[in-house]
Amino acid sequence: MKSIRQGGCFILFLLLFTTVTPSFATVFYSKNEALELAFGKDTQVEQLSLFPDEQQVTKIEELSKSKLDSGLFTFYVGKNQGKILGYAAIETGTVRTKPETLMIVLTPDGELRNVATLAFHEPPEYQPPERWFEQLYKRPLAEMDFNKGVDGISGATLSTRAAINSIRKVLAIYQVLVKGQGEN
Repeated sequence: MKSIRQGGCFILFLLLFTTVTPSFATVFYSKNEALELAFGKDTQVEQLSLFPDEQQVTKIEELSKSKLDSGLFTFYVGKNQGKILGYAAIETGTVRTKPETLMIVLTPDGELRNVATLAFHEPPEYQPPERWFEQLYKRPLAEMDFNKGVDGISGATLSTRAAINSIRKVLAIYQVLVKGQGEN
């Protein structure tokens, strides 16, 4: 009877030990900290909620080369004395099996100005460094592609691909829903 009990305890211990997986989740910035990082401490930030219609969704998906997950998109608009300083979007996407959250900041003209990783739940060695994102700044949407001169990172292919997809989506949404509205 004693050996059965010991065997049962060993199996229980083994099950608990093998089901524990390492947690790599790292949150770098809260939303408020991220918006301060994007626009500065005393900047007015307004929320711009956008609801694309079917035609706009088709155009966004065509430009971004990806599917939209939602019928609602939010930009945070940084303003100083009524002048637009830029637009920020907070995007969460799946890298391998876990999410990454990026804040993608555009200039008032819709060029990519900055990308900050707000949270990364994959192992840290898969996270693209800030210097990798720098090659993307001011790059047009049409050239935001590995086949058009964007360098990848060996060992972080999926995370860089997920980042590019998020950036392409934000740039396409800006072009269709923000810039496109100003031209009508």
